[in-house]
Amino acid sequence: MEYHYRIDVFLATVDSQILEMNNRFKEDVIELLILSSALHPKDNFQTFNIEQICQLANNFYLADFTDQEKLHLRTQLEFFQIEFFCNSQFQNLSSLQELCQVLAKTGKSMCCTLIDRLIRLILTLPISTVTTERAFSAIKIIKTCLRSGMEEDFLANSMIMYIEKEIARTFDINSIINDFDIIKSRRAQFHISHTIK
Repeated sequence: MEYHYRIDVFLATVDSQILEMNNRFKEDVIELLILSSALHPKDNFQTFNIEQICQLANNFYLADFTDQEKLHLRTQLEFFQIEFFCNSQFQNLSSLQELCQVLAKTGKSMCCTLIDRLIRLILTLPISTVTTERAFSAIKIIKTCLRSGMEEDFLANSMIMYIEKEIARTFDINSIINDFDIIKSRRAQFHISHTIK
């Protein structure tokens, strides 16, 4: 009886987290986060991808960029890609906020106005900045090149466990394994009893 109660609590918690994740990260929001991560400066812009950044502006910020600005955005991104390899001030940045600050401090926000605008738009997403930063980290860790074909539902569910790792750490793994083992044996017994009838 106690095992049954614990597994019900565990399943209710997981269901609650999945529901929250689905509400917070709809399909288009997942795409927005993935595309936004192409501009993230972590690990010296390892995920920098001009195509994805342009796709971000085209798909999600139609009203914020004219057609001509979208063409200029690509040119600015190509210039910026050269700049961040040459300029030591762009090395070792860990967040979009830091990137935005360095662009302003170095005066590059004046020549990279479209990139600066895009970064500011990303930073003002209706999701809290902390959650956005956690989501970027989670996507980078969970969706590696070895797992690039990961389905969006599986990615969202994996991100819940990673982003809410404080809650997940409170779960007793052995207890969860035992509970699932009990359910498995009950299902097997139920199946056997119904097969015999």
